[in-house]
Amino acid sequence: MARQKLSAVGFLRFALVWAAMCMAAALFPALAVAGQQGLTPPVGSDERQAIADALRQEVKALHGLDVKFVITQLQVKDNWAWIQIRPQSPGGENSYEDIAALLRKVNGVWRLCELACTEPDNPDCLGEPEYFRRLQLRFPEAPREIFPGF
Repeated sequence: MARQKLSAVGFLRFALVWAAMCMAAALFPALAVAGQQGLTPPVGSDERQAIADALRQEVKALHGLDVKFVITQLQVKDNWAWIQIRPQSPGGENSYEDIAALLRKVNGVWRLCELACTEPDNPDCLGEPEYFRRLQLRFPEAPREIFPGF
C-alpha cells in the first residue's frame, strides 16, 4: 500500500474511474446534484468523522499504518456509506494508494462491508463497468444513491 509515486497502472486505473464518474455526472446531473445536497455529511461533522475513523481502523489493522484521509467522495443514506479517500501519512509527506469502501452503520457503529478491489484488468474490481451493479446485488439493502453513477 505504501507508494510514493503513482505508477502507470495506478494512473490508468485512476483515470478510468475518474472518467466513469464524470460520465455518470454528465448523464445523470440531477442525481449528482441531489448527492451533493443531501447525501454528503459536512466537513467536521460527527458522522463524517465516525465513517472515516471506521475505515482508518481497518487500514491500521490491515497494514499497520497510521493515516489521515483526504476524502474525495462520501455519500451516506439509510445507515450506508460509500467513501473514496486518498490516505496520507499523518504529516502528509507520504501518499498511499486510493481506497474505496462500502460501510454500514450497525447498532450506532460504522462497520466495513467491503473494500473495493483495485486490481487492473480484474472484472470484479472498481473501474469495471459492472462493478457497482454487482456490488448492489451483493448488498441489496444499500441505497443506490450512494454509489457513483446512480
